[in-house]
Amino acid sequence: MAHAQHTTARPVPADLRRDLEARITGTVAFDAGTLALYTSDASNYRRVPLGVVIPRTVDDCVAAVRTCAEHGVPVVPRGGGTSIAGNAIGTGIVIDTSRHLRAIEAIDPVSRTATVQPGVILDDLRAATAEHGLTFAPDPSTHSRCTIGGMVGNNSCGSHSVAWGTTADNIVSLDVLLSDGTRMTVGSRHSAEEYGELARRPGREGEIYTALARIVEAHRADLRTGMPEFRRRVSGYALDRLLPEKGRDVAAALVGTEGTCVFVLGATVRLVEPPPARALAVLGYTDAATAADAVPDLLGHAPLTVEGINDHMVAALDRNASSTRVPLPKGGAWLLVEIGGRDPEGAAAAAEHMLSGLSGASRPEEAAVVADPAHRRALWRIREEGAGLLQRTPDGHDAWSGWEDAAVPPDRLGSYLREFDRLMERHGRSGVVYGHFGDGCLHVRIDFGLEHEQGRREYRAFMEDAADLAVRHGGSLSGEHGDGQVRSELLDRMYPAPVLRAFAEFKRVWDPEGLMNPGIIVDPLPLDADIRAASGTRLPLLTETALAYTEDGGDFARTLRRCSGVGKCRRQSGPGVMCPSYQVTQEEKHSTRGRAHLLFEMASGEVLTDGWRSEEVRESLDLCLSCKGCLSDCPVNVDMASYKAEFLHQHYRGRLRPAAHYSMGWLPLWARLAALAPEEANRAARLPGVSRLAKRLAGVAAQRDLPSFAPTTFTRAFRRRARRGEARTDGPQVVLWPDTFGDHLTPRVPASAVRVLEDAGFSVVLPRGQVCCGLTWVSTGQLGVARAVMRRAVAALAPLVEQGLPVVGLEPSCTAALRHDLVELLPGGESERVAASVHTLAGFLRARAPEWRPRPLGARALTQVHCHQHAVLGFDADRELIERAGIDGEVLDSGCCGLAGDFGFTEGHYEVSSAIGERELLPRVREAAPDTLVMADGYSCRTQIGQGTGRRALHLAEVLARGLEP
Repeated sequence: MAHAQHTTARPVPADLRRDLEARITGTVAFDAGTLALYTSDASNYRRVPLGVVIPRTVDDCVAAVRTCAEHGVPVVPRGGGTSIAGNAIGTGIVIDTSRHLRAIEAIDPVSRTATVQPGVILDDLRAATAEHGLTFAPDPSTHSRCTIGGMVGNNSCGSHSVAWGTTADNIVSLDVLLSDGTRMTVGSRHSAEEYGELARRPGREGEIYTALARIVEAHRADLRTGMPEFRRRVSGYALDRLLPEKGRDVAAALVGTEGTCVFVLGATVRLVEPPPARALAVLGYTDAATAADAVPDLLGHAPLTVEGINDHMVAALDRNASSTRVPLPKGGAWLLVEIGGRDPEGAAAAAEHMLSGLSGASRPEEAAVVADPAHRRALWRIREEGAGLLQRTPDGHDAWSGWEDAAVPPDRLGSYLREFDRLMERHGRSGVVYGHFGDGCLHVRIDFGLEHEQGRREYRAFMEDAADLAVRHGGSLSGEHGDGQVRSELLDRMYPAPVLRAFAEFKRVWDPEGLMNPGIIVDPLPLDADIRAASGTRLPLLTETALAYTEDGGDFARTLRRCSGVGKCRRQSGPGVMCPSYQVTQEEKHSTRGRAHLLFEMASGEVLTDGWRSEEVRESLDLCLSCKGCLSDCPVNVDMASYKAEFLHQHYRGRLRPAAHYSMGWLPLWARLAALAPEEANRAARLPGVSRLAKRLAGVAAQRDLPSFAPTTFTRAFRRRARRGEARTDGPQVVLWPDTFGDHLTPRVPASAVRVLEDAGFSVVLPRGQVCCGLTWVSTGQLGVARAVMRRAVAALAPLVEQGLPVVGLEPSCTAALRHDLVELLPGGESERVAASVHTLAGFLRARAPEWRPRPLGARALTQVHCHQHAVLGFDADRELIERAGIDGEVLDSGCCGLAGDFGFTEGHYEVSSAIGERELLPRVREAAPDTLVMADGYSCRTQIGQGTGRRALHLAEVLARGLEP
């Protein structure tokens, strides 16, 4: 059957809208903004849904599916939207269970089971079961945001399937809904008597079991001989699970059906007891194929996992991180082999025993057992973020999924890899192979030219040849992600015709009208249709940009293709910054991915038609804190802060702006004016009537206290000190950047830095004139003014930099602006030289004064890292300096403080700003002992802490200067 391509929104039947809105308590949306959010998942595909339902209850799911059935409208179940195969998008009604259906209904540690709703996040389930010493074993790399319902749909696996199998191997029962409204519970293994009793049940349920028995009887021989026997055979339907010798496992047969047969309302899953301790052995080989040859021998040592990575992945992580290179044994490809034990020593001994037993072709060039937790985390980060890290090939071309998921029996992996390399060479393709070597499942991103027609023809040709290659090695087109749109069309190359007929019969049993996720697995969509990169773009919209987008060659269209949709920004907890607004709103439009998808749709102009004037994009970006967390935490370095600045610049071009843009956006100017009479300015701000009026006129949240200006600026005090001959002049010179916040609001911070730098042997100088980094204009999208301000900054700094003088910044946001934003607004050699000369205080001291030691303070501290420092500058040097100063305590990895420059001050943002701070930072500060120092280099962080807890936070320079007091 031919499938029409749907790339634009379509009229919604009025009666469908009426019935859905009347029957559902959750969200029913047909607006362009919501449709734009759900046109894509993490795949190469784009399909515009008819509408979106975000159910609040399981009953909402039932009502939505039944209503769609009444109207003959297809249904697309969706979890976290992390599908790489294109099975979480469609042209019907998308039902997103990830927002509200997150209840863990029961955990039974005796039977080792848990019952959950479909939207439960995997990490949340694992955290809850860990309290009982148990875990749900499947662990895909998207564990921080994927849902159990989505894992059931795809038969997700993850790194530890070597030990515990796939999702299908860990399902006890499923609560499912059929497209005709029938709700039933299907279980796992059944005896012949039990199955017969189920088939005799009255009504639709009995009919289903009877029909399934007929399929097995009609195709018994085909199911036994036509379906490859190895764990990672995920493609198609697992109908062999219905065979008597496999226990007539109906639940397992439905796992991996990708929403094409039933809607999963809940699941009871099997839990396992993980080993108390684990050791990680890292084995280096010359190349991936040689590493693959060793897998069969390694499997004989009962590992928990055998993962493969290579030098290109390590290099990609190093490019994207602020840390140093991950140390690895000699080699060009590595196997990460995890071994369990009763204690760390036992696990390590088992790993060493495994290594000592390897010989011949299995013996690595070099190997090591990694004990350091930070080293282990870095290695697992490489593996988990592979899909994002390899979004670009080493030579800078876009790389795509598609053939990212094939699997072969592990004993044929080396042979398959060598032939796959030859296939890539024959097609002129480039890509980096990695993945679950222990189960023969490989991932790769390939430089297909999906943006143009010739490239899409070449894509099809490659996919067909690759499918034939995998089949020749007894493999599966998909080993983890499912078939989706990307591989369903190729199933006839993997399975004989009788098995494909059995698939079609199986789907008709559950979904006779073909309303469940049509076009996937059965009656497939073309693999080269609906390609997202091929969507039309309005070139003038994309070429007339203010920022340079240097990492993308100045191509804004390519910039908007950066987001692959893997959804790391949708994480619920854990280290890092991204994405603070999503963490408190839990709405897709407030995730980095959601904003990226809206910007892409704005540029394509098919669903969002207003271009830069789009209110949908403006609303989504309104709660973006411009924290830059995505610049470092997103595997593909999406820089939403810059995209927001670009959008605001274009959106308000020639138009009246919000009041906050004129007040906080022009803060450096108002601060200079206030410096003429600071006491009068502060006195007026403290008068209740004047303060309320001023905040209302300035667009400042009424709940916020206005900042107080210092009696005198730092620059005035510095120059008076120099005139009195009190400044050190005999050391090497260093330029201290006088940011607006330190100069006008907290001059004690730069004054402390001067004392520290002079004690370290340096002579401090300031740039000439009144200078500013332009940050406040950048963050409010006033890029024309920001460019002019930055030109003055470069003019002031360039002569000093030419003399070889380094520049030290104290305010992380301003320092990051000079390091990063400067070259985006003023590209060129002079700006690049200035940016390269900018350091944090700790970074400068580590580089230029490594022998200097601060006075030991013997204190404890709780330290908040500024988002821009995390994203652009790094914090390693600060950690070292804090330790050298004799300060114990904890550096929080809790993300953004929530104030984020002007964001938390802006009217309408206070609740979100406070909620972000209350996630961890503010409670931790309140819990800290009175004698514990609270440290935060960012002015906004210190302000949030002060206004939220009453505690005064200190800059690192202030703390170090305390050690210099007599």
